[in-house]
Amino acid sequence: MLRRDIIISRVLDFCRRTLSGKPQGDKKQQPAATKPAATATASVPKATVSSILPPLQVITRDQHSVSRRDISPSALKVLYRLKDAGFEAYLVGGCIRDLLLGLKPKDFDVVTNAHPEQVKQVFRNCRLIGRRFRLAHVVFGREIIEVATFRGHHSGSEDEESTAPKLKTASLSDHGQILRDNVYGSIEEDAERRDFTINALYYSVKDFAIYDFANGMRDIAARRIELIGDPEVRYREDPVRMLRAVRFATKLNMDIAPDALTPISQLAVLLKNIPAPRLFDELVKMLMAGKAFDNFMLLRDTRILKQLMPQLDKILKQEPEGKAFQLVTHALQDTDQRVAVDKPVTPAFIFAAMLWYPVELRSQTLLIESGLNDIDALNIAMTEVLDDIQRTIAIPKRFSLTMRDIWALQSRLTKRSGRRAFKMLEQTKFRGAFDFLQLRAQAEGGSLTELASWWQQFQFADEAEKLELINSLGREGQDRPKRRRNNYKRKRSSTPDA
Repeated sequence: MLRRDIIISRVLDFCRRTLSGKPQGDKKQQPAATKPAATATASVPKATVSSILPPLQVITRDQHSVSRRDISPSALKVLYRLKDAGFEAYLVGGCIRDLLLGLKPKDFDVVTNAHPEQVKQVFRNCRLIGRRFRLAHVVFGREIIEVATFRGHHSGSEDEESTAPKLKTASLSDHGQILRDNVYGSIEEDAERRDFTINALYYSVKDFAIYDFANGMRDIAARRIELIGDPEVRYREDPVRMLRAVRFATKLNMDIAPDALTPISQLAVLLKNIPAPRLFDELVKMLMAGKAFDNFMLLRDTRILKQLMPQLDKILKQEPEGKAFQLVTHALQDTDQRVAVDKPVTPAFIFAAMLWYPVELRSQTLLIESGLNDIDALNIAMTEVLDDIQRTIAIPKRFSLTMRDIWALQSRLTKRSGRRAFKMLEQTKFRGAFDFLQLRAQAEGGSLTELASWWQQFQFADEAEKLELINSLGREGQDRPKRRRNNYKRKRSSTPDA
């Protein structure tokens, strides 16, 4: 028993020496849970003297249109619970921007001075995610409220060496890209770390005011996409910001500011350093939100398309307004129309349209160079093109398999003799293949237009009409008789061996 007391005493002494030996400046970085009340009584945030931000503007409740009636009840619960626990908490980013523009936010994000582990202590329905930047997800049924801690600067801090490693951990690549970013700071630092001025807007339930750290209200009124800080540095920190700038410009019907637009064409090559699955997710956001065509044109103009889909970009450079451009244009415009009326859309169909002519070109090359038959050449071409695209945008297998089916059925749609047309209608991917054929007909015309019209009539005709349509094909509608193989046995030589 005595030995146990001695061990406990030594441990306590070690803890006291360690804590008392910390530099005075490190108190600032201690977890807010030790003194929540002190954190909650912080004064109104203001931009620091050394900040790159303009003077803080506080927009009081009578000066803005954001109302709690338009905010998710779950998000309000998170804000009030964190506030009651002694922490600062704000709605931030896209939700405030969209509410000011009269749009319905897709989700609501909360930012706080509480660390992720402290958020988890406040909410039992919370889980922690992320390695690049630790986040807390507070789950309310199907709705998830994302809670992030104020982000700090990843370098250049005077007390960086004395800060606890778990609280201040960052890593940059040779290109200036942030690889790991668990750096916590103040609300002013968090505002500096945001990408665009229109996203540096913070709404507080304490006074129902909006805190504008980067003239975001001004840029919303001017309908301008402006980066916070030096655009080149911000793009290098996270090259995906170039995609976000394009997406926000089309989504919000805004213009990218010249100083933010100019560096994109030179820095687009940095997207090669981004993991392929992340690029796929970002590209799907751009193609499935009702602005696919506008995003595609802006990606092409800013030379981002060359980094994401080099096969398609090469063909478009050779024929800027050719059949490849026409096919992609019709596919994207059709997708935008379907999204507008809440019809289902799938990335597989869009990517099939974007990569069809690269597949066709490769297939034709294989036919000439290797003498393969049509089916084998097409299968090899599909595999090679999909393998290449996986290096830039990792298309999941559930979509790539559908793309292969749509492509493979294009040649089968030309074979309508006998019972083949009836069997084609039984294919599960027939509708997608037929829709794709119609888009090809719009892009190329000629015999494809006649083929698409024939299938349009055939699929909705009754049995007698279908037989009449097949017979109307003439010799093309008849199955060719199978040629009998002459399997003669080699006659034994009657000449005796010498």
